Amino acid sequence: MKFLVTGGRGFIGSHFVELVLAQGHSVVDIDKMTYASSKTLPWDANENYELIKEDISTLKHLPPSDIIVNFAAESHVDNSIESPKVFFESNTRGVFNLLELIRGKVYNKPLFVHISTDEVYGDIRQADFSEEDKILPGNPYSASKAAAEMFIFSYHKTFGIDYLITRSSNNYGPRQYPEKLIPCILESLDNNTKIPLHGDGSYIRDWIYVKDNVRAIYHLITEGYKNKIFNIAANNHMSNLEVVENICQWYGIKDYLDCVNFVENRMGQDIRYSVNADKLKKTGYEIEYHSGIHRFIGEDV
Repeated sequence: MKFLVTGGRGFIGSHFVELVLAQGHSVVDIDKMTYASSKTLPWDANENYELIKEDISTLKHLPPSDIIVNFAAESHVDNSIESPKVFFESNTRGVFNLLELIRGKVYNKPLFVHISTDEVYGDIRQADFSEEDKILPGNPYSASKAAAEMFIFSYHKTFGIDYLITRSSNNYGPRQYPEKLIPCILESLDNNTKIPLHGDGSYIRDWIYVKDNVRAIYHLITEGYKNKIFNIAANNHMSNLEVVENICQWYGIKDYLDCVNFVENRMGQDIRYSVNADKLKKTGYEIEYHSGIHRFIGEDV
């Protein structure tokens, strides 16, 4: 298949590109090459890979493809609170522009696969969100992703554009930029500096290893699912403090609290994210890493 991937130099996108190239497909990668993009990757010289340095919000032409997989996004919540407009431009206007370009194709419109987030549901103190629950985003980042989804639903109904939306829980693994919690912990421990944690460290997220997420996305694409939404999660709920404790064990550190610096809460802090992934399981896909934080140090990146 011919994949058009946006944001394929970013954290999750790069792992997806790696997977589909290994499966023998071709990839055209459109990436704005922001601060969080990998400047070099092991497959840069692969004859089935092409990089186009462009911004999806101003893109004027779509290369031919069977499937468009949209990973391109600004994703750090703290940055969205500081500069909401940047997130609107990339995450909402960018998707609108891609949909407009697909709409302009008279024949052979590609499937549009949109990589969203569990954060569009907002937080939940108990139980889990299912795909049928309403979305109620609680910060500018998740609002920009939710708005993009609304455009996708409307373009499907009005213009017949086929889509697939995945809403994954918190990803971790190799190549993640240090602004996110787990690489920030690793960098702090490596540099013998304090780990900054919001509030009291009690906020809960469901952690999924990035390779599990991209394999799930690839599974849904190759199994032919379309015009559906799937939650992707590992049922691996941990507080931020538990994540610190888990990773400190890799370093043989028992007094993990000594490594932490509790900092002021971000505005609009969500307490707990949790989604139900039974719909994904019913397709035959099984999460491999579903307990604690998988030790990925030393893996090929």
